[in-house]
Amino acid sequence: MRSRRDIEALLEELEHGIADDLEDQDLDFKQWDTKSRDKAVKKVVEMAICMANGGGGTVVFGVADRISGREQAVLGVPPEVDVNVLKRAVYDQTDPHITPVFEELHVPEGTGRVLIMQVHPGMPPHTDTKGGGTVRIGKDCQPLTGTLRRKIGVETGETDYTAESVSVTFQDAISNVALESLRQMAKEQDAPGDLLRRDDRKLLEALGVLRKGKLTRAAILLCGNEATLREVFPGFYWLFLAMRSDTHYDNREDRVSAIPSAIARLEELSRAYNPISTVERGMYHFEYRDYPEIALREALMNAFCHTDYRLHGPVMVKWYADKVEISNGGGFIAGIRPDNILHHPPAARNPCLVEALTRLRLVNRSNLGVARMFDAFLVEGKHPPLIREFGESITVTFLRSSLDAEFRHRIAQLDDPPLTTDQLLVVHALRRHPLADRDTIAWESQLSKRRVEEVLKALAKRHLASATGEGEGQLWRLAGAFQSAPLTAQDPETQRETLLELLQQGPCSISQLMELTGLNRSATKRQLNELRQQGLARLEGKGPAARWHASEPELARD
Repeated sequence: MRSRRDIEALLEELEHGIADDLEDQDLDFKQWDTKSRDKAVKKVVEMAICMANGGGGTVVFGVADRISGREQAVLGVPPEVDVNVLKRAVYDQTDPHITPVFEELHVPEGTGRVLIMQVHPGMPPHTDTKGGGTVRIGKDCQPLTGTLRRKIGVETGETDYTAESVSVTFQDAISNVALESLRQMAKEQDAPGDLLRRDDRKLLEALGVLRKGKLTRAAILLCGNEATLREVFPGFYWLFLAMRSDTHYDNREDRVSAIPSAIARLEELSRAYNPISTVERGMYHFEYRDYPEIALREALMNAFCHTDYRLHGPVMVKWYADKVEISNGGGFIAGIRPDNILHHPPAARNPCLVEALTRLRLVNRSNLGVARMFDAFLVEGKHPPLIREFGESITVTFLRSSLDAEFRHRIAQLDDPPLTTDQLLVVHALRRHPLADRDTIAWESQLSKRRVEEVLKALAKRHLASATGEGEGQLWRLAGAFQSAPLTAQDPETQRETLLELLQQGPCSISQLMELTGLNRSATKRQLNELRQQGLARLEGKGPAARWHASEPELARD
């Protein structure tokens, strides 16, 4: 939820944008309906239900969300509207009851007051007294359909498919091979020795997957034999494809096996397609695979942990010449999205299964697995993973990119503390855009502009990044241990690319370009004229007012 101070700061941003751009999972702006009191109160109730089902949030009433300019957008709420009446209406018209908190914020525009409604997360699903309702997903309130109600049940822990007991005996259902594979994998991760030394039944009881003598579905996923897995999870399997093209493959393997055995076999199959690069540094030889093994392990573990086992379909690994895709059935839950997955509080679709794997130290309940995937690629100078949702499935994509051994060495040489995942993302953005403004860095790193500003300040404090210019025109570059060779030492093509990138961010004078690049006047003019001849740049104005611009595609064709 957002504080009063947060809302005051956001209202200031309306001078240069619209409220809709500021909305998020936990924040919405609504214009007050001054024509109908009943409709206005109904909207308050609807938004309270939406936010409560979406994990709680803040609604600001009295602001038009698609009008630019603070004076025009902030219309306010009429002074006669009583917050106690609104609170009572929400309570009476919701089931289970919702009790929001209202705050008045005095503003110079409109009626002079806006209302802030804080909705705390409750025990969804919440509906109105007729059974209707919505749930907050991203920036929208979506109808509370049967599928979404099921999702809410999963998110709140009311329904855990993997915790359900199954009517099979221990002797008939458990695979000794799978159980041994589980112990071995846990031992490699330094799971508690006293836990692993227990006999089979005591181990499963300690993991919480054998309850009152009955096996749960989680137990079958961890160490069940093939026949039982097929019976308990019809339609579930794992699939490995070595792709020759988008439609043809050279190697295929699909099986039904318990999670530890499945991951071990998938890792074994992957090694044949994941070559090693050797880097010599002094007396040492360091080996790096194209795709870091720790990232592959985390992605596979996440896929099996967060699969919706009610759905028929595989955990699938598709290995292409230029990428690897790992996918599983079951979309995001609890408001997690690709752009917030690194910072969102952890949410488990299958709590019983995840808790057992956590006790074995095979997964981390603190949502560190995704960060580990990103870190493994970023510290080697490689492209970070891509995580996307397609309908009711999630796909993690690793792009093949070259190891930057020098960058990896510089990362290793940094003094404690190590760089955070956010800092690595910003460094990656600045490696792709050697001189970039905050908006470009935010887009490239998928971080908010506010978060980018915090990260840049932290990097500057460690002398790893520096800024040129001020205000909106400020540009950032890497410095210190990450400082690449000066532009004056680069080839002419690289110099032209850097100049063009600067021009694409806005018109510049020759003096500004010289300051940003370190090139002398003669070299700067020479490269600019080359860009002009290529139709990529143009000069406007004369004398001190002369500015170089990047040409639009249409102008370049002319």
